[in-house]
Amino acid sequence: MAPEDRAKSEQARAPGQEHEEASPAKPPGPALELLVHGVGGATPQAMLGDPRTERVTGDGIAGIHRRVADLDAEDHPGGPGGDPVREAYVWSNLTSGDGSRALWLMLLPFMVINLAHWMRPTSEGRRRTVRAYGLLVRLVALTLTVLLTAAACEVALDLTAWQCAGTRACSSGKAWLGFMSADRGGWWSPPGRRLALAAAVPTALTGLLWLLSRRTWSAYEAQVPAGAGAGSVEETREAGGRRTGSRPALCLPGFWYGRRIVARLRAAHTAAALLTVAAFLAQAASRHDRAPGGSAVLDALGWSLVAALAVAAVFVVHAVCRRGRSEDAPDDALDRITVTALPFTALGLLLLAAAYSAWDRPGWQSHGMLPGDRVFGLIALGQGALVLLLALAARRLHRAAPAERTPLGGLAGPAVATLACALGGVMTAGVAQRVADWLDGPATPGMGDGPIGGPPALLTWQASVIPPLLAVLLLLLLVLAVRTWHLRERLCRTVPDGYPGEGRDRARTRAIAGTVARARLTDAAPRVLGTVAVLTLLLGGGAVAGAWSTHDVPGRAAAGTARIVEDVAQTAQALGSWCVGLGFVLLLTWGRRAYRDPAARRTVGILWDVGTFWPRAAHPFAPPCYAERAVPDLTWRMRTWTERTGGRLVISGHSQGSVLAAAAVWQLPAATRGRVALLTYGSPLERLYGRWFPAYFGPVKLAALHDDIHCWCNLWRRTDPIGGPVRLPGDAPAGPAVDHGPLKDPLAYGRTAEHPLPAAILGHSHYQSDPEFARIRAALLARLATWIPVPPQGGAGRSSA
Repeated sequence: MAPEDRAKSEQARAPGQEHEEASPAKPPGPALELLVHGVGGATPQAMLGDPRTERVTGDGIAGIHRRVADLDAEDHPGGPGGDPVREAYVWSNLTSGDGSRALWLMLLPFMVINLAHWMRPTSEGRRRTVRAYGLLVRLVALTLTVLLTAAACEVALDLTAWQCAGTRACSSGKAWLGFMSADRGGWWSPPGRRLALAAAVPTALTGLLWLLSRRTWSAYEAQVPAGAGAGSVEETREAGGRRTGSRPALCLPGFWYGRRIVARLRAAHTAAALLTVAAFLAQAASRHDRAPGGSAVLDALGWSLVAALAVAAVFVVHAVCRRGRSEDAPDDALDRITVTALPFTALGLLLLAAAYSAWDRPGWQSHGMLPGDRVFGLIALGQGALVLLLALAARRLHRAAPAERTPLGGLAGPAVATLACALGGVMTAGVAQRVADWLDGPATPGMGDGPIGGPPALLTWQASVIPPLLAVLLLLLLVLAVRTWHLRERLCRTVPDGYPGEGRDRARTRAIAGTVARARLTDAAPRVLGTVAVLTLLLGGGAVAGAWSTHDVPGRAAAGTARIVEDVAQTAQALGSWCVGLGFVLLLTWGRRAYRDPAARRTVGILWDVGTFWPRAAHPFAPPCYAERAVPDLTWRMRTWTERTGGRLVISGHSQGSVLAAAAVWQLPAATRGRVALLTYGSPLERLYGRWFPAYFGPVKLAALHDDIHCWCNLWRRTDPIGGPVRLPGDAPAGPAVDHGPLKDPLAYGRTAEHPLPAAILGHSHYQSDPEFARIRAALLARLATWIPVPPQGGAGRSSA
């Protein structure tokens, strides 16, 4: 039935006749509720309310479970009370699993820059700007790989092999450095050989990232969406093939399968990392060969190697810039020449650089530091320029087709890209500072009072800007806390009005009002992100300027100035060093706790699950996308079950599960969507995804989802800090309203006959315990029954996986 006819039919119903008309003359066949949990995960026993469950399809990572009593439920449709058969899709192991996955937090900058790709504003007729936006994000992602590798080279090659092993005062107390110390005179003692040996550390790190990316692709993302979305493609073609129009990109069959770009980007980033290591080796040796008294032959070899590295770097950039994702069909092809040639060519150049560096050079001694200031400074300047260009592209897109409630005027993507660069800089500076402090003993790195010179001055400047940034951030949080307190006081005057006839309790009122006020803090995230992004750009630029103008760390650069300036500089340097080091350690410990403690995981889980929901389109070393496994699972189950049984299906998603449910519905053919209803609750579809990812979940896209699936209801509460209303635009297709709420929370103000104890304030959890949930689910199934033809007798049967 056409959407227009559907809308007229719904509008023609008189109030109160909906349930009467929703009762078909014949049994409507089997009904299924497919439950999808949210952040933090859940057990199938808890989701189904029965300790006896069995997995009917899937594996230990993600699977669909049923109660044992319901294994053959399709043979007996219309069970006790007319309730649907319930299945639970459990996907928590895709993002949590064992505690070792906390190591994925080391890839946090890569995940954040991948998010920036998907935060592109909506576009209308701006295809070139859209391509430029994606290209700029991929280039920023490439600089992050180079930055991480350069940090590993700084620690292994500069601090350890060049400075510490070349100084007797530093290496004498470290037995693990004895065989390569300069004063020992062994085979590994020459500086070039020490550097060649130390290059094994960043090379091994690069190999580990390559292996992790390849293995996680096979485990998570290699699910070909066979046949799913075909109906959506035909609908897109009927609409004129306008991918930038109302037809969402998430309905395209290749959206959740991008093997080609991931493989190509993996090869390019692997090559870039290997070339960075080779460049560190080549520049140290060639600098010695260019000096007076150096070998002319080795000098010529050094220039040839540098030229070869430059040519290879051009090919790497070309591979990154060449093309983005292809979503019209599953992108299963491979650029075999690029995927094979780039990494092996870079590895060959790295081996040549190691051989060139290890060549015997009599009289060569290490002194000072490797020229890291220039490397890290150029990376910082390049990232700043790319982010500014990205902001121009994002602003151009937003002004062409502004979407309602888009944060930061369409600049959310550039702000998040800035945050990714800041995280990369903090992690780089933190590792370098802590290793230098460990090698330097009781001395302060960079202050000239220890056996080594320390890390590049720029890294110390970057660490020194952390305290003022934290001070501003704490001030902003204090302002938000005061505003929340005032909002709670205002809400205290209105909360009792929602519970007429009940007594007043000041403590109870303040608890409810405080929960509502704190839930609204989520909407202040754009202000915090925008402030951090602007300060990061300003302070980062100041750090580069300070390091390049003084060629010294802040504590020494401020020597001789006013006493207060000198004290502030030294304090910022000391606090910054400890802040980045402590933050690095906390990142690891908190991440491991988050994957072991469900309460801690719920605290940070929403941000992590949002980040890993999206495919790896910008950075191949980002944590794997669980949706590329979950969405095909859900789509395939809904399609095969409805085709085999001819029954009705409600896909019921909570929190992040509602986003997976909506993405899976978008992938269904039109014939299957007519048998499926969508029930979302505690859903961030508009509050988070619609605002921050407008090109994919914006108002126009959610209105298109409402048009595609006419049976959709969304439950929400004011006390929920994550979920909220869908807020379809005023020109959305006519029909039953999607949003149902706000639900009363708590269900009772004080003690009642139904609640002898004070009802809990549920917030984001336990939506299914609300009486409205069962009523809305029954109404959705009844509405489906009016649209679906009754299957022939005996047509139902148990669907197999």
